[in-house]
Amino acid sequence: MAKTLVIAEKPSVAQDIADALGGFPKGRKDIYENDQMVISSAVGHVVELCLPAEMDSRHKQWSLSNLPILPVSFSLKPIEKSKARLNLLLSLLHRQDIDLIINACDAGREGELVFRYLIRYANVNKPIKRLWLQSMTKDAIIEAFKNLRPLSEVEGLARAAVSRSESDWLIGINGTRALTALHSHSKGFRLTSVGRVQTPTLAIVVEREKEILSFQPKPYWEIIGTFLSKQGEYKGKWFLKDSSEGEANHPERIEDEEQCQKIIEKCLNKEGIVTEEKKVSLQSPPLLYDLTTLQREANNRFGFSAQRTLQIAQSLYENHKLITYPRTDSKYLPEDYVLRVKEVLKSLSHSSFDSFSQEILSHNWVQPSNKIFNNQKVSDHFAIIPTTNRPSGIDKSEEKIYQLIVRRFLAAFYPPAQWDVTKRITVIEKENFKSEGKTLRSAGWLKVYRDIQSSENREEDLLCPIEQGERVLNKALEKIAKETKPPAHFTEATLLSAMESAGKLVEDETLREAMAKKGLGTPATRAGIIEGLIEDGYMRRHNGKELIATPKAFALIELLSAANIQTLRSAELTGEWEYKLQLMEKEKYPQEKFMEEIYQLTASIVDKAKSLGSINNLKKPLPIVSPQGSTIEETLYEYKSVDNAFHIKKYIAGRPLFPTELGTLIIQKEIGPLRGFYNKKGDPFNASLRLEDDKGTLRFVFEKNGAKEENEQIISKEPLGSCPLDNAPVVEAQGYYGCSNYFLADNNGNKCSFKINKTILGQEISREEMIKLLQEKKTSLLTHFQSKKKKKNFSAYIVLKDNGKLGFEFPVRKTKKEGVISEDKKGKKEKARPVKKNSRSKKTGSSRKSKK
Repeated sequence: MAKTLVIAEKPSVAQDIADALGGFPKGRKDIYENDQMVISSAVGHVVELCLPAEMDSRHKQWSLSNLPILPVSFSLKPIEKSKARLNLLLSLLHRQDIDLIINACDAGREGELVFRYLIRYANVNKPIKRLWLQSMTKDAIIEAFKNLRPLSEVEGLARAAVSRSESDWLIGINGTRALTALHSHSKGFRLTSVGRVQTPTLAIVVEREKEILSFQPKPYWEIIGTFLSKQGEYKGKWFLKDSSEGEANHPERIEDEEQCQKIIEKCLNKEGIVTEEKKVSLQSPPLLYDLTTLQREANNRFGFSAQRTLQIAQSLYENHKLITYPRTDSKYLPEDYVLRVKEVLKSLSHSSFDSFSQEILSHNWVQPSNKIFNNQKVSDHFAIIPTTNRPSGIDKSEEKIYQLIVRRFLAAFYPPAQWDVTKRITVIEKENFKSEGKTLRSAGWLKVYRDIQSSENREEDLLCPIEQGERVLNKALEKIAKETKPPAHFTEATLLSAMESAGKLVEDETLREAMAKKGLGTPATRAGIIEGLIEDGYMRRHNGKELIATPKAFALIELLSAANIQTLRSAELTGEWEYKLQLMEKEKYPQEKFMEEIYQLTASIVDKAKSLGSINNLKKPLPIVSPQGSTIEETLYEYKSVDNAFHIKKYIAGRPLFPTELGTLIIQKEIGPLRGFYNKKGDPFNASLRLEDDKGTLRFVFEKNGAKEENEQIISKEPLGSCPLDNAPVVEAQGYYGCSNYFLADNNGNKCSFKINKTILGQEISREEMIKLLQEKKTSLLTHFQSKKKKKNFSAYIVLKDNGKLGFEFPVRKTKKEGVISEDKKGKKEKARPVKKNSRSKKTGSSRKSKK
């Protein structure tokens, strides 16, 4: 008897389908079978694209001469960890009694790719239909099986999925190999990974970091006045009336302190006239959640990473069946979903949200409005909303995300909030002071958020009543000194917004939605891109929220600019590629044209890398001379004079030193304080840099109680030898000796931790002994050590091992029987203990490379 084979993307989904359809005997958990149907699943991707060397052995070597690699067709291979599952699926696909295959993988681009690659690898030619699940409830699964889609309806999606995969392979493989070959030319293998989406995303973060580091604060002043009316006091802020409030110059700022003082003297204790206008302002409820908006909200409210929010939402969808499909880019519902929404609201009447759902239903607020129900703005998936299932057994993190989704769902059907907004102008001696009041007239949708103290529902700035044209008296004028602030570091919430709008930081939700079609990545992939950049060492999290670009990131973006490979860092261009993929899904852009453009781009990247040849060619003369008068060149990782007598690292304690800052440093011998340095623990600090000599030796200088204090942990004068860990010079500082990279981060943001105290167990280690230790791996016999427990003196050699660790080696002592007696300093004779080969060592400290 012929059977239908259903292939889900994950085992849990296969089980849910079997449970919903019913009639499957219990037994194996990887196959559910009855007389009509067989249900099984993949475990995500079970096959993947082959690597270059697996297609052609000539591609084993990573060299520019072997590039570009432009396969005419792409081969697939099993994923090692999924081989058992693949073999199971292959056996099912090739069964003679299977005459129809249903693709029940996740309803999206990546789910389609999982299935299409499996079918291509299996080389089967049987009829296929598509199951399109929007919800994992039993009713939704049964309904989806009644409405199976023909394969022709998802051909566009399949072509876009394959094109995305192959284009990422082409640009990722060729770009990474080309830049790694450039990067590794002189200093060993340096993996330099790039990607069609990850690198433009990184460029956005690096540009923001440059803005922050180069920002120069400017002082300004504001004036706050206190005014006495017939019915009470109120405050107002001075502003320049002729200035547009929308301009970036800020009409309330006064950049000249003397002018500020003149205004105060002019208006203090004087009478003036007050007028005001009142209006009712409507605040519309926010749109329903798509994945990116949910991730942003969870990051802002709870500090959740984008990846964590995605994992929680997937669990709420897949395991608990509490929400609809989360990997969506739509904030709207289908127009025929009005009755379904009412069912969800009824199901919420048994929860803590009962009062809100009942109010919506009793007022009949669920109407077919295109602000919520809009087929034109529903893609393959609609907005994330709750299902009719009741929550049970969810953890605290899942509950937080679930409640966010429920509240946003409820709020969408409430009327707008209404505010009474008052704008009051007080004029004294032709100077204007503005007061603004805002009181909540009708809570509307804000009622849904009132119990969690959302910022949206705070009643602000109550003003005492006045009569129109009333004369008021100024009681006080306060001058407040401020200074401009640098742009904020990206958080995951703000970076997701930037990715969504292809780098254009659009705060307006409607405009951001219009830009979303040309964003970086997709809602389903953005979290993984951010995590990948962190794992590759291009970014790191600070304080759990801020995303900081590392020196490795700065170097990569600079390398791309120097090689003129601007396409890899262009957010706008990559947003265009994503837009074309979306058009391809709708069969409005030909796959052949898209791939031809990708092939051309790939070849162009390689050609430009070949034109550069080596990072050693990245020498750019600067209009700066060294203290000796020699021209200074900028390379990828340092500044150095052409006579090679002056060297300064480009990245100091995780912060880039810009050419303009270098010029100031050379001329003035000091610059700062500078922001953006990071210590070994990853904590930021500000400091000045002082040039100690004509060779490029630097020292940190800190501000303490208004006075400058030198940092003794930065670079001594002459190198004593080479570090056993990274071969960098070892130098002397106050209290210890250390690798020069202990003080300054290398190009990857890492710091060497090799450091030896000048005093070990009471024994001073002289410069001469340190030089001997570095050269011969062993000091002379040192005789002034003192044990910690017994406080007894002892003698020993200090030995330096290859891993940077120190140990004691004790002098060999023979017994009386052997004819040799050792004496301690007091002349007391004692038997020497035999020393094992490689010496008996006592650990005095350890040194090893550490990554931040």
